[in-house]
Amino acid sequence: MNFDYSDKVKGLRTRLLAFMDEHIYPNEQRFFEEIAANRAKGNAWIPTALVEELKPKARAAGLWNLFIPHSPRVPDGLSNLEYAPLCEIMGRVSFAAEVFNSSAPDTGNMETFERYASEALKVQWLEPLLRGEIRSAFLMTEPAVASSDATNIQCSIVREGNDYVINGTKWWSSGAGDPRCAVYIVMGKTDTTAPKHAQQSMVVVPANTPGVKVVRPLSVFGYDDAPHGHMEVTLTNVRVPVENLLLGEGRGFEIAQGRLGPGRIHHCMRSIGAAERALELMCQRLNSRVAFGKPLSTQGVWHERIAESRIKIEQARLLTLKAAYMMDTVGNKEARAEIAMIKVIAPNMASQVIDWAIQAHGAAGISDDFPLAYAYCTQRWLRLADGPDEVHRQSIAKLELARHLTTASQEVEMPVTRGC
Repeated sequence: MNFDYSDKVKGLRTRLLAFMDEHIYPNEQRFFEEIAANRAKGNAWIPTALVEELKPKARAAGLWNLFIPHSPRVPDGLSNLEYAPLCEIMGRVSFAAEVFNSSAPDTGNMETFERYASEALKVQWLEPLLRGEIRSAFLMTEPAVASSDATNIQCSIVREGNDYVINGTKWWSSGAGDPRCAVYIVMGKTDTTAPKHAQQSMVVVPANTPGVKVVRPLSVFGYDDAPHGHMEVTLTNVRVPVENLLLGEGRGFEIAQGRLGPGRIHHCMRSIGAAERALELMCQRLNSRVAFGKPLSTQGVWHERIAESRIKIEQARLLTLKAAYMMDTVGNKEARAEIAMIKVIAPNMASQVIDWAIQAHGAAGISDDFPLAYAYCTQRWLRLADGPDEVHRQSIAKLELARHLTTASQEVEMPVTRGC
């Protein structure tokens, strides 16, 4: 495996780093001040003027839709391995990815439209998403069931003539509170009598369809996560044409695997970026603070934590790059063990590194004067997003056990002989 950057990626990386230095880092405080001002006016979900100002600049710099693979609509699309170092850089600041039209859940939804939607749906929804004119949400998780097992999902999608009628309640629907959110991709059951993994389907639902209601925003450790946010949404007798079904009835799991594989690796790349920034801030703080007559950076406990942070980051990055390489070369299915492993490793690693960085900053670390508290919150919920750690560990264990079934069988059947 060769993880060297191509000349194309080197150029993009140089431009992206320069853009971050010029436009993103200097505006971090302004971003959160603008949200606070909107919240004080009674609506935290208004898109920030800052991000909208930066988007045309990112597009002019050729830093737009970096996430999406090569396709007819994106002929210059990057591979997963090429995108990895760029996604990591964006992950250093919470709002950066949106500036480059490369933020979730739009990234996963755009890839879903590209892979599984009809040409008419691509024209209607994918193209404005690629242009950054609208935003989208993905409705899968439900409050009444353990959604880590997606076969539990109860939202019903019933065909009536030329329509599908949808009824259900979803939550943690990221981005659904954004006034620009124009379309949902909804997962539900079309046939409860089919085999377990053939009951679910996915359907495209315009956000303004009668019967769709955004009930409330959900806070995360006290953060409302505005203006992006996570919403509870009810769908009551929502009607959409049968043409809005993706791929076909009973193929929801197939689509989910195709959608969540890239989404998971994007999360991991951004987690590595967040961890790198935390380590950077940790070292700066330790070098600048004196306690008990000497700089904090001279104390052995911090040497241990800095070294462990660097080791953990490098381990996570290498495994993430391996997963990206395998997705590009042998496909998401063959890379499923690696995808599951990084989904466990990356947010746990980032949580630990950020935790140490917070400790290095003392009380300042849990304030909003630094990006660490929000970053820590994000990494903690990422251990639940796109499947909790326990589910991924179970998948890894099952794949590992399956590798040894044939060998174990052969060993049992081999005759036992006495040595000389």
